[in-house]
Amino acid sequence: MPDAELAQLASDLVAIESINPDLGSGGSGEAAVAARVAEWSQRAGLEVEHVETRSGRPSVIAVARGTGGGRSLLLNAHLDTVGVVGMERPLEPWIDGDRLFGRGAYDMKAALAAILLVAAAAAREGLAGDVIVTAVADEEVGSIGTEAVLERVRADAAVVVEPTELQIAVAHRGFWGFEIETTGVAAHGSRPDLGVDAIALMGPVLVRLAELDRRLRDGATHPLLGGGSAHASLVEGGTEYSTYPARCLVTGERRTVPGESRDEVERELRELVAGAELRMLMGREPFEVGEDEEIVKLVRREAGTDIVGMPFWTDAALVADAGIPTVLFGPVGEGAHAVVEWVDLRSAERVRDVLLAVARAFCGRPPEAALD
Repeated sequence: MPDAELAQLASDLVAIESINPDLGSGGSGEAAVAARVAEWSQRAGLEVEHVETRSGRPSVIAVARGTGGGRSLLLNAHLDTVGVVGMERPLEPWIDGDRLFGRGAYDMKAALAAILLVAAAAAREGLAGDVIVTAVADEEVGSIGTEAVLERVRADAAVVVEPTELQIAVAHRGFWGFEIETTGVAAHGSRPDLGVDAIALMGPVLVRLAELDRRLRDGATHPLLGGGSAHASLVEGGTEYSTYPARCLVTGERRTVPGESRDEVERELRELVAGAELRMLMGREPFEVGEDEEIVKLVRREAGTDIVGMPFWTDAALVADAGIPTVLFGPVGEGAHAVVEWVDLRSAERVRDVLLAVARAFCGRPPEAALD
């Protein structure tokens, strides 16, 4: 049977709706689940701080304060989830064998439960250095939570516990959004002599965008991530079928690998728009950490699994950009953002056990424990 304490805490967190309201799905945000994390952390003997840069969107910092002289370890997980449309009983967690089902079980409340238990154990043992849990808001959209806690927290190394199937992820892709707009001339469909079709003008642009995507994926430049990619996500244009459309707007995304900058992405997009208007939108840089970093070697030693890269973006990039050596390590499961989501609780236990061993090694054990 899965560990009862971890399974119960993970289930409690899954049962609390924390859908990111910026996803447009009617979610209420992270306040309720943050309150639960804070309450649990205080009872576990951790120092607790609330961070709220936007009303109703709190993050929690929970610290197992060290006895002194050791290094600090940051463990990061996000509180928010995506929506629940199409799911059955998304907020009624249930366990089948080793699998915990429910929205957020895999992405990433079981992992959050695991690192809270690591911090509680560190507090009981009195490690030399601090173990810091940051349970953050808004990872699914703008990452305001991690940005806010990084203004208050410094650490010597970090582990972000996004799902990695118990592998050690040392790189992931970044992304940049963009808009391309073509302009035509509105006219009645019977007057082709007066109208200019903005949608037709977008056609060659879309063809060139597809060609760019093929070149990027064929020209793999990163040993763990391969190449970048580019795609059109949304197309808008026209008013009704008997009118030449005066405007066509494509919203797209360019996924990047380490070594590709925003300026490089903008240059290549400008080359393909050919007279259309390009606007760059929000984006995030990719993430990479050296395999020779101590935190990477420690996690790999304790986990005994492979070094990999992840296709999705995570807050690890922000933590690393703050100058903190960072690695990704999280549980096994399926269904992130899907209608059936589950996490393997045994793998969450493994995350807990590996990271507690890492914390002991990195932060330093008290003198009496060191003699054991």
